[in-house]
Amino acid sequence: MLDNNIKTQLQAYLTNLQHPIELVASLGAGAKDEEVRGLLADIASLSDKVSVRFDGNDARKPSFSVGRVGEPASRVSFAGVPMGHEFTSLVLALLQVGGHPSKAGQELIQQVKALRGEYSFETYISLSCQNCPDVVQALNLMAVLNPNIRHTMIDGALFQDEVAARQIMSVPTVYLNGDVFGQGRMGLEEIVARLDTGAAAREAEKIASKDAFDVLVVGGGPAGAAAAIYTARKGIRTGVVAERFGGQVLDTMGIENFISVKETEGPKLAMALEQHVKEYDVDVMNLQRASKLVAASESASGLTEIQLESGASLKAKTVIIATGARWREMNVPGEQQYRNKGVAYCPHCDGPLFKGKRVAVVGGGNSGVEAAIDLAGIVSHVTLLEFGDAMRADAVLQNKLKSLPNVTIILQAQTTAVTGDGSKVNGLDYIDRASGEARHIALEGIFVQIGLLPNTDWLRGSVELSSRGEILVGRQQDTTVPGVFAAGDVTDVPYKQIIIAMGEGAKAALGAFDHLIRSGVSAS
Repeated sequence: MLDNNIKTQLQAYLTNLQHPIELVASLGAGAKDEEVRGLLADIASLSDKVSVRFDGNDARKPSFSVGRVGEPASRVSFAGVPMGHEFTSLVLALLQVGGHPSKAGQELIQQVKALRGEYSFETYISLSCQNCPDVVQALNLMAVLNPNIRHTMIDGALFQDEVAARQIMSVPTVYLNGDVFGQGRMGLEEIVARLDTGAAAREAEKIASKDAFDVLVVGGGPAGAAAAIYTARKGIRTGVVAERFGGQVLDTMGIENFISVKETEGPKLAMALEQHVKEYDVDVMNLQRASKLVAASESASGLTEIQLESGASLKAKTVIIATGARWREMNVPGEQQYRNKGVAYCPHCDGPLFKGKRVAVVGGGNSGVEAAIDLAGIVSHVTLLEFGDAMRADAVLQNKLKSLPNVTIILQAQTTAVTGDGSKVNGLDYIDRASGEARHIALEGIFVQIGLLPNTDWLRGSVELSSRGEILVGRQQDTTVPGVFAAGDVTDVPYKQIIIAMGEGAKAALGAFDHLIRSGVSAS
């Protein structure tokens, strides 16, 4: 099952086991069952601290649990074959069940251990989903730390009957004690905050008590991370407040144009960014959404103030805004009603759930055409709809798309509505802009790929924005508000690229430092 290189690496990892662990498999007679049998046999052969049994009686087959020998019941389970993105989840589960410590912060670990009540989590994933491992790994760790918590990872592509019965059309989808708990990427901090009802108030109180920063970076994507690193290296007091560290990069699958790195994936890059920032003395405040900017000239303290949705506020001598952008929505009837019920925005994550079905991709730029190409290998048919009279994607992508037999391209199509049966999508309405005729396509999924919107709603009336809602910046990334700078996709930079965002973040940091010196406001 595992090749020799992976076996060698895994054997080295398993030397970190402190306690013997046992794998218990529940198998049927299918090909996937044999894959699980081979996988577990390979793992057990690599360490004398790992044993395996094939006499499990779980209703889901194939599945297996990972437990510590001597414990009454295993609390971590995998239904399916956890390869692809989930192989790392399996390795971490083996190590953590076996006593190898997690890298999570001690305060967060204690929060998990202190949770009271019984929690049975189930997470439906696809093996191509780059967002799923974070959720699976967080819940597995929680199950390891707290005896009241159990977690099962379920490969939705393998357990289609369950997916259909629960009408799951987006991954990751997490159930808690039989009810939907959440969908989409969730990290350990976010999950714990939702379960520990007093956590948000405690965190807001802690944030409100912080002293003023020399530089406060709002946003934790590539631009924000670069800005924080550059300011921290100047030896000035730096803070980062972010809704989710990593930003939109977390939703990016393949990255092949980041200079000096041949190829990587968004979540890996986001993790590297966070680790690099934390190498310096930077105060990172995650899971915090900014709600208002109060300029220094309007603030009683004479400092720029960032108010947060939690009710807390932060003050700083300079601020760098790097809140990035989000997927643009169609804003047509039915889109919100059927979001995650057939309307999706991540083809890599959710594509496998539409295997053998008819789907549409809305948008003819690079992201839309790439999505259509990827989906064509999974679904029965893809219809790509482009508003203009020509697709905007690179020629090489267009040629590839046109070569696929199960793809239909419709130009001059104005989407007017998403239709459904009340529980899931069943089609899409559009107007043929050439003829003016209203038309309908019967579908089971719609993937929206029509560009980005800057995250500037909270800034309206405080800094000058372009007609597209982007922050207008000068040569040093300065905005129209003295002491406030901006960088990355949230600005009017013409090219939305990771490498450009990082460069602008560095430039904004240097601009902020220069402002501190020239304004006579001394840095700490």
